[in-house]
Amino acid sequence: MLDTIDLEREIEEEFRKLPIRESQPIDFAPPSVRAPELKMPDYVEHSDGATEIGKLSAEAVVREYEAAAKDIEALGVELIEQARQCEVMSREALAVTEELKETAARYRAEAKRVFVQIESCSLVTAEVRKICEEMKEKIAAPALVEAQANEK
Repeated sequence: MLDTIDLEREIEEEFRKLPIRESQPIDFAPPSVRAPELKMPDYVEHSDGATEIGKLSAEAVVREYEAAAKDIEALGVELIEQARQCEVMSREALAVTEELKETAARYRAEAKRVFVQIESCSLVTAEVRKICEEMKEKIAAPALVEAQANEK
């Protein structure tokens, strides 16, 4: 694991290796183009004796962490919004489920009504056929008796 002091030393060594040259005015972006100064988070402050490179490195790192922390918090807000939408959908689904149960109950009641009606029609039809057979026999009986009498 890298120690921050070792990291500072490595950064300083890299800066020392760079060729020394006089900075020209064109080397720097004008103030209107430079990135705005970002305030350091309240939960950190520089230690006494920290080198300029160490301070700058630490500030850059803490700003990145802070930006990530803000993104994480924003994700939490989005997650809460999604949870609220899920709650709304759940309530709506429960309401629809109740409607579906009522519709299914109406279908069962209608099925029972149709079932009873078909069986009633079947009983009436059977009764009509029975009565028709009995009537046929009654109608045919006198003709049969007369035909038998004529044969004798």
